[in-house]
Amino acid sequence: MQNNGNKFDGFIFDIDGTITATNELIFETFRHVSKKYLNKHVSDEEIISLFGPTEDYILQNWMKEKYHEARVDYFDFYKSNHAEMAAAYEGIVDLIKEIKSNDKLLSIYTGKGRDSSLITLEEVDALKYFDMIVTGDDVENHKPSPEGILVFLEKYNLSKDKVLMIGDAPADIKAARDAGVKVASVLWDSYAKDQVLQMKSDFYFETVDELREFVRSSF
Repeated sequence: MQNNGNKFDGFIFDIDGTITATNELIFETFRHVSKKYLNKHVSDEEIISLFGPTEDYILQNWMKEKYHEARVDYFDFYKSNHAEMAAAYEGIVDLIKEIKSNDKLLSIYTGKGRDSSLITLEEVDALKYFDMIVTGDDVENHKPSPEGILVFLEKYNLSKDKVLMIGDAPADIKAARDAGVKVASVLWDSYAKDQVLQMKSDFYFETVDELREFVRSSF
């Protein structure tokens, strides 16, 4: 997609579906604890319907008095199966490195909790490139609230027109719009592609290479 002269000083990335292909891992981790503690099989669609709050919030509602034990199992399974079930999209970590090497600011804004976010970013060797990590545990109002974008703008005194939110979900679009920043929707693994397309982002990208060319032209 053509840049049309947009220049950005800060980039905010979502994690799941944007940096990493983690849906299978998330689904299987929830299934693992639901089977063990509730003797229940949950479908992908049932799990997707829960997306928004952090894993802790979901587990507390699900597990009640079994929450603490289930939480340990959840994150043990998530971490031990990460290498087998999840990976960064080809070229995305190189793009993040390139952004950082051009002295641009980088943030994460995700609905994931802090524990799973740090596990994933460490597993794909991307954690060290980010100046700020904002997870669902770090905000009073999770995505689609713009809170995680606004704290990045405020901390680094960034102009709204110089910041780009990059994500795969409707919540990323709404958060960016409410924060007053531009949004790039990536479509390579979006679980809600049709809805994302209907919401008319500022920019759409089908591949990491397309996003890379756009970002390079914005330095």
